[in-house]
Amino acid sequence: MTSDPGVVLIVDDAPENLAMLHEALDAAGYRVLVATDGQSALDRVALLMPDLILLDAMMPGIDGFETCRRLKTDPLTAHIPVVFMTGLTETGHILAGFQAGGVDYLTKPLNPPEVLVRIVAHVRNARQMASARDAVDAAGHAMLSVDSAGCVRWQSPASREWLRGYLSTDGRLPPVAMAWLDARGPDPLSVVVDGRRLSLSRLASDGSGITLLVRKRASVPEPEALTGVCGLTSREAEVLYWVACGKINRDVGEILGMSPRTVDKHLQHVFEKLNVETRTAAASLVMDGTLFSRAFV
Repeated sequence: MTSDPGVVLIVDDAPENLAMLHEALDAAGYRVLVATDGQSALDRVALLMPDLILLDAMMPGIDGFETCRRLKTDPLTAHIPVVFMTGLTETGHILAGFQAGGVDYLTKPLNPPEVLVRIVAHVRNARQMASARDAVDAAGHAMLSVDSAGCVRWQSPASREWLRGYLSTDGRLPPVAMAWLDARGPDPLSVVVDGRRLSLSRLASDGSGITLLVRKRASVPEPEALTGVCGLTSREAEVLYWVACGKINRDVGEILGMSPRTVDKHLQHVFEKLNVETRTAAASLVMDGTLFSRAFV
């Protein structure tokens, strides 16, 4: 069975260009959408997400450069590859297209066979990227990319769900995450969002932004909830809480105002009472709720 070539949106205010491209793409099996200006293009995308956009650079109203910038600043549409069509061959205009977020450009007059070859390549690459993001989500993680200012460029579906309420109203990472990125702090960064602990890890940087992997863990019960469970004292519960949060003895000591040696003594008592031998095993009991079921056995 032949795979679906995809949906292409053509944005051009010249009827002859629209007719020529529509005919060529339709013959190649693509579903074709058309728009004659930037605002109409944005409205079309809001109704049906295309696999690729062929975008005229110079149009009345919102020009192609601004249209592309608006698409790329919206995490829902930032992943769509944009190929500029332009009669402007000056280096400055070509650079403006790439700086706005375009992946390629075609010089007018257009050559339909060349247009089709480039569309095939860019749609294939975009689908491969989408498959990779979906695979990460299916594995119980998520991905997102942010620019140098911390604004989200794109997000996988799981990332969009998990980080709801965590990003600012303009789609930026919170200050603690930006400080971590700027200082290249220890990887991963661990934060709590809506009672859930998230860890952010750097995956890659392309010069203009950073791709992050997001892992989500169950919330850690507060020390008060752990106190008395399986005979734990309040101090032992505090130590166990911070160990479950991933802290080493030195960090726990600094937080609780005790020496690492004292932390270790409390931890040994915790191990005995929980009948475990390692901090990992103890933390696992806390995270999966087994510790509380033990308390009622």
